[in-house]
Amino acid sequence: MRMRERFRSLHAVLAARAEAGMTTAEYAVGTLAACGFAALLYKVVTSGSVAGALEALITKALDAKF
Repeated sequence: MRMRERFRSLHAVLAARAEAGMTTAEYAVGTLAACGFAALLYKVVTSGSVAGALEALITKALDAKF
């Protein structure tokens, strides 16, 4: 009976360690995905057509008559 308790305890410790590693890996993948999305968004926003549209929008908003 004592041996079963030791086995269960060891199993619980190993399972907790395995989950901690998976959590770290999930954060790493999430961080890489966020960086990739940020780079793509930066390229889109700094493209000529989008930058021109944003500039026109801001200029129109600042020149509005109240």
